[in-house]
Amino acid sequence: MRSGDTVVVATKNAGKVREFAHAFAKLGMDVVSMFDYPNLPDVEEDGLTFAENARKKAKAVGDALGQPVLADDSGLEVVRLQGEPGVYSARYSGESATDASNNAKLLEELKKLDAGGVERFQTLEDGTELLSEARFVCALALYDPKDGTFAEAEGYVAGDIMSKPRGEGGFGYDPLFWLVSHHRSMAELTKDEKQAISHRGRALARLLEQLKSAE
Repeated sequence: MRSGDTVVVATKNAGKVREFAHAFAKLGMDVVSMFDYPNLPDVEEDGLTFAENARKKAKAVGDALGQPVLADDSGLEVVRLQGEPGVYSARYSGESATDASNNAKLLEELKKLDAGGVERFQTLEDGTELLSEARFVCALALYDPKDGTFAEAEGYVAGDIMSKPRGEGGFGYDPLFWLVSHHRSMAELTKDEKQAISHRGRALARLLEQLKSAE
């Protein structure tokens, strides 16, 4: 991928499209997504891991378009829920899930559990409780249909799940994800701040480094 290129990203998630566009704009690249190719069929994300789903999406869309395609699969893993929602993050509350319904289900599941006696859980200054340690995970796969090869990378960011949302930015579970290092939620970060530390930003940096070393 070079300056002036257009990057095809296999997603219909508007939040992800904005983040990829912001990241690639700094490299002089434009981003197009599945919104620009409405006739392509949806790809069923039935893999057991984020990496499997990313590879499947990249290959299906890349083969259909006949050009390189970048796909990601990402989500939230919550310690006290044994890694849930994991690969089901986007549809945690059902097939018609929204960010709001997924966040509501996450809080509902956590509040069913007894958090008593776990010393690491804290209460923030405004009374918001930290309910569980968690991490965001992102797996990226860049597929080239010309030779059938993949370039892959993963990124992670650790934090805690809050008992109520904070912030108007981001998307998905960002308003519930507390970053001790920034003393803010993921949804309270600027785009540049989030890009620097987010799971997607870290995965993308690793992928670009991989591609540079392969040149």
